[in-house]
Amino acid sequence: MNALDYLDIKIEDVSKEKVILTMVVDGKHLQPFGLMHGGMNAVLIETATSIGANESIDTTKQVAVGLDIQVNHLKSAVKGDTLTVVAIPDHIGKTTQVWQAEITNQIQQKISVGRCTLIVKKK
Repeated sequence: MNALDYLDIKIEDVSKEKVILTMVVDGKHLQPFGLMHGGMNAVLIETATSIGANESIDTTKQVAVGLDIQVNHLKSAVKGDTLTVVAIPDHIGKTTQVWQAEITNQIQQKISVGRCTLIVKKK
């Protein structure tokens, strides 16, 4: 089982220009105080940006993987919230890519924003 399956992250749309993922917050995403664990924001952002980055390369020869991630937590999420992450590229180079992402809840409130730098490596 991979992380997307285990965490119930759904791929809604994928292109070189934009990636959209969704996830309904449930018990496995929570920290002990009943709020979604902040690390989930990082998982969603890095997952979306990595998927997008790999759309721009020949994945039979290369792979784009996270090099640096910055995440700002803006609002808490709780069990039952439906989160949507939208990632778009700022820079697509031969050896690095930079993507930004925004996570919103079902009423379009920003939950988190982030930026991920990815390195393109030979397989």
